[in-house]
Amino acid sequence: MSDLFDFSRRHDEYAVMGNPIAHSKSPRIHTLFAEQTGEAVHYEAIQVDPGGFSQAVGNFEASGGKGLNITVPFKQEAWELVNERSERAERAGAVNTIKFVDGKLIGDNTDGIGLVNDLTNNRIAVKGGRVLLMGAGGAARGVLAPLLAQQPAQLVIGNRTAEKAKQLAEEFSNLGQVEGCGYDALEGKQFDLVINATAASLQGELPPLPDSVLADGACCYDMMYGAEPTAFMQWASRHGAAKVLDGLGMLVEQAAESFYIWRGVRPEDKVGDRKATQRNDFVASTLEINAEDAKAQRTQSKKIIFGIYTNTDRLEPL
Repeated sequence: MSDLFDFSRRHDEYAVMGNPIAHSKSPRIHTLFAEQTGEAVHYEAIQVDPGGFSQAVGNFEASGGKGLNITVPFKQEAWELVNERSERAERAGAVNTIKFVDGKLIGDNTDGIGLVNDLTNNRIAVKGGRVLLMGAGGAARGVLAPLLAQQPAQLVIGNRTAEKAKQLAEEFSNLGQVEGCGYDALEGKQFDLVINATAASLQGELPPLPDSVLADGACCYDMMYGAEPTAFMQWASRHGAAKVLDGLGMLVEQAAESFYIWRGVRPEDKVGDRKATQRNDFVASTLEINAEDAKAQRTQSKKIIFGIYTNTDRLEPL
């Protein structure tokens, strides 16, 4: 009999902490990963009250927990709390993954690699391309280093406050060609990939982009996800983007990286390499639909993929 059905087997405890947290898809994702890999993992969502984060982490570790995911609004607090940080967490200024090792809290950030892996899965090339990253807050900071590691020909950070974008670009200037500006300075420029890292989608709003900002064949990616296409996704479709995606794939990929940090096993290894066809096959097997339908549902932001969407109109940050 498979170890999956050995009920005497001890499961290691993991969780995601945030506030609010009831909407989180992470328990579903990690349960699927555990089933796929045969790892003995139990994963839950824990809501933490403001001011209680440090105690909640300590209590979870003391109870035998092995690791945590951290979501809003505690990523910066987690960065300060941990004893050691990975280089990408140090750069990001935020921690979304904690591993407990010999009494120490080891912090990492998997958001950026999650984005890059999802772009790769969907055959969206960053190398040699012109990339516009909208926003200069924590979400943008978390993905900058992995994006620059892909060696784009140009990466521009656009933000309502130009000075903030310029300052962020300066901090990452040693990693590649990056500059910051206000949205008005984008007039006359075109990009092959436009990524929305702002919170505008959460309010159904759109950054003030010039209509001509998309190059021929450009792709648009919103790091948020929800029950319907975001305002940015709708704008991208109206303006002729060749491919329009939401942030669900990024959520799944950053979760896969966290799972690897904790367990030393990549969920994808059990179904093949990190190609979109393999991911769609896995999604299809979960949903009992064909792979093309799985791909279409994700691309069009129809909220059934990995079995983790709910019938809700709210948009979710990662």
